[in-house]
Amino acid sequence: MSDRKLLNIELGRMSVEEYRQSPESGIVVVLDNIRSAHNVGSAFRSCDSFKVDRICLCGICAVPPSAEIHKSAIGAEYSVPWEHFDRTLDAVSALKRDGYCIVSVEQTVNSVSLDDFSIAGGRKYAFVFGNEVSGVDQEVVDASDLSLEIPQYGTKHSLNVSVSVGIVLWVAHRR
Repeated sequence: MSDRKLLNIELGRMSVEEYRQSPESGIVVVLDNIRSAHNVGSAFRSCDSFKVDRICLCGICAVPPSAEIHKSAIGAEYSVPWEHFDRTLDAVSALKRDGYCIVSVEQTVNSVSLDDFSIAGGRKYAFVFGNEVSGVDQEVVDASDLSLEIPQYGTKHSLNVSVSVGIVLWVAHRR
């Protein structure tokens, strides 16, 4: 059996303009002091794939235009709206005022397993992803409505932040 790969033109993807004019998903991604521009670029690419409304780049995050972001994002930095905040808490406060449920993706005493998490219809969510070494800042966790933990079974305590973004968005999109 032969199985031909689809050409990009056959995938039926939106243009950047169509993406920006399409209905909102109710999902925002917040990156809390992500050091690697490549991880930021990968987050942009996943956010585009799952039609995230915007990305909040906080603290030391690299911001477009950036060759390193572009290398991983492959253009998603043009489709997904973004804004920069000096402090992650400022982004969280603004999102709370706009009615978002703030979800820190972090391992905490009371974190909810991703297996048990469900999206409430009509509710808006902001998923906060933390620094590659220290995770989501404790002040941000404290300001969140809940913490969400991705189940893991090996010896490492965490996944790469860009992998975590993809996993959480895929689950949120499916539910």
